[in-house]
Amino acid sequence: MDNIYFWILFNVFVLALLGLDLLVFHKKEHEVKIKEALLWSGFWIMLSLGFNLLIYYWKGPAPALEFLTAYLIEKSLSVDNLFVFILIFNFFKVPAKFQHKILFWGIIGALVFRALFILVGVALIAKFHFIIYILGAFLIFTGIKMAFQKGDDELHPEQNPFIVWISQKLPFTKHSVGGKFFTKIDGKIFATPLFLVLIMVETTDIVFAADSIPAILAISKDPFIVYTSNVFALLGLRALYFALAGIIQLFHYLHYGLSVILVFIGFKLLMSDIFHLDMRIALGVVGGILAISVIASLLFPKKDEALPTPQDFGQKPDADKK
Repeated sequence: MDNIYFWILFNVFVLALLGLDLLVFHKKEHEVKIKEALLWSGFWIMLSLGFNLLIYYWKGPAPALEFLTAYLIEKSLSVDNLFVFILIFNFFKVPAKFQHKILFWGIIGALVFRALFILVGVALIAKFHFIIYILGAFLIFTGIKMAFQKGDDELHPEQNPFIVWISQKLPFTKHSVGGKFFTKIDGKIFATPLFLVLIMVETTDIVFAADSIPAILAISKDPFIVYTSNVFALLGLRALYFALAGIIQLFHYLHYGLSVILVFIGFKLLMSDIFHLDMRIALGVVGGILAISVIASLLFPKKDEALPTPQDFGQKPDADKK
C-alpha cells in the first residue's frame, strides 16, 4: 500500500470539499437548476483530470492511464445508475429541493463502503490469484444480464430486505418533516420518510458497487488508483444527476454499451495470465464503445417514447415560474 500519509491527505481533501459543498455552497436547501448542475459537473470533471495529471507526474504514465480508464468506466456505470435514483425519488415523491441532501449523504456512505470493498478485494486478489477468474466470469455474467434487463423496471422497496427490517425496528412518521431525517414528537425520536429514501439509495449503491468494483479491479490492482478513481466519479455524481435527469432517457443505447464494456473487461481478466492487453488499447475500446452507444442513441431515438416531462421527476410543470 502507498504511504499512509497519501491516503490521509487525500481523504482530508475530499472531506474538505464535501464540507464546502454542504455547509457553504448548498447550505440553503434549494432545487438545483440545470445551469448550476452543469457548472458543478464541469468543476468535478476538471478536478478529476487535474488529479489524473498529478498521478502522471507522481507515479508515471501507466498508473495515470489506469486511473483515467477506471474513472471513465465508473463514471459511465454511474450514469446508468442514475435511472434508479430517478425511480427512487419519483416513487417516494421527494421534492427537488431535498434531493441534493439525500444524494450528498448517500455518497458519504458509498465512499465508506466502497473503500472497504476495494481494500478487501485487493487483499483477496493478492492472496488468492484464482479470484481474478471468478471476477472475470462474474463481470461477463453481469454484462450479459444487463443487456437483457429493461431500463424501465418498476421499483419495489418492499422487496429490499434492509428496508423491511429497518421499517420494523424504527418508528416512522407518515409524512416528511421538511428536509429532516429524524424528528422528535412528544419526546420520542421518529425517523421520517426521507430517511427511508436515504437507506434505499445507500443499499442500492452497495448493489451498484458489486458491478463496478470488480470492473475497476480488472483495470488496476493499485488500491490507491482504484479508490481515488471511484471517489472522483462519485463526487461528481450528484451534479451529473441534476444535469442529466431531464434527458437521461434519451441515451437508451448506453445500457447496451455498458454491458459490452463489462463483458470486455471480464474477458480481459480471464485472459490476463495468457495475454496482456495494453492499457491504451483498453482505454480506446472503452471510450469507443461509450461514444458509439451515445451517438447511436442520438441518431436513432426511441420513436415510441415521449420526452420526459417535469412531472416524471416529481416536479411541478411551473416550478421555474414565479
